[in-house]
Amino acid sequence: MSLSRRIRLCPSILNANRDDLSHEILRVAPESDLLHLDVMDNIFVPNLTFSLNESRSIIESSPIPVDAHLMIINPDDDAYQYAKAGAKSVTFHLEASENPIRTISAIKDHGARASIAVKPGTPFERLEPYLEHLDMVLVMTVEPGFGGQSFMSEMMPKVSEARAHIDAMGKDIWLQVDGGISVETIMVAAKAGADAFVAGSAVYKAQSPADMLRELKKLAVSASGLE
Repeated sequence: MSLSRRIRLCPSILNANRDDLSHEILRVAPESDLLHLDVMDNIFVPNLTFSLNESRSIIESSPIPVDAHLMIINPDDDAYQYAKAGAKSVTFHLEASENPIRTISAIKDHGARASIAVKPGTPFERLEPYLEHLDMVLVMTVEPGFGGQSFMSEMMPKVSEARAHIDAMGKDIWLQVDGGISVETIMVAAKAGADAFVAGSAVYKAQSPADMLRELKKLAVSASGLE
């Protein structure tokens, strides 16, 4: 196990108030490690969120580092643009990439951490050949495209499999889960081995998003034994 492992919370602004994003981001900033930016193109997933220009504006103005999650059909061409814009971490989907190694390199060459996401139907073994090149792995715990979906507990064996491979390598690779993370589910994901958690609906539907993030972190720490 990497000695640098700790719990990281990455609130998603997918369901935040788009008319006042700067305020919405400030509501979660004190309790967040990264801001999760869901970029959807209405092709790879059936939803449209932020364009590259809109993403660039959010990245440049955010008081906390941005974790860009690209649910787009052309990450091999465009992923580096988000790193170039200043995102701390850029995640692209394995299912959409024809040359993952080149895309990973392009992201890193522009100063960001490189991550690959896999949809629920994609087995971990397809990602395994790229693991040594990555800074983070994202296991989707819902089908990507919309917020507010139910957590898929059947993805936990995949999370545990990823955890085992990462630990065996002895590398500092974050293991993120995204989808349906709430006070009811975060401990399950933490026990399975996740250490970075995307939470959207649970956070922004709470009366106090910051209080919700504190509660989520407390639960994840309790379940994982990490800080």
